[in-house]
Amino acid sequence: MSDLSSFCCQNSECTHYGKRNSNNLTVCNRYGKTKEIRLLRCGIYKSRFSEYKGTPYFNSKLPKSEVTNILDHLREGNGIRRTGRLVKHDKDTVMRYNRLAGQHAVNLHDELVAISP
Repeated sequence: MSDLSSFCCQNSECTHYGKRNSNNLTVCNRYGKTKEIRLLRCGIYKSRFSEYKGTPYFNSKLPKSEVTNILDHLREGNGIRRTGRLVKHDKDTVMRYNRLAGQHAVNLHDELVAISP
């Protein structure tokens, strides 16, 4: 059985929207080239969504390891162009993942600050 406690329903109309560890999610399918990405289903609202929804990995054409490599170089303080040269991807690709990771960080920060005492 997969551990789904860190996930929550992504449909804003659902009564369990944003509530983690509600036991309302199941894995209904897997997709991707190697079938490693789980497709989750909310038992309350019956909506389906990827486990990567809202992250830089969602709808990525690059493998997860390459996206992680790009983000690791950026986290270490390398610039956009230097990261592009190191990972052998165009600077526009690096910039796109940089923006996606930044938006994910803002969303996560807002969620964590909202529940802090």
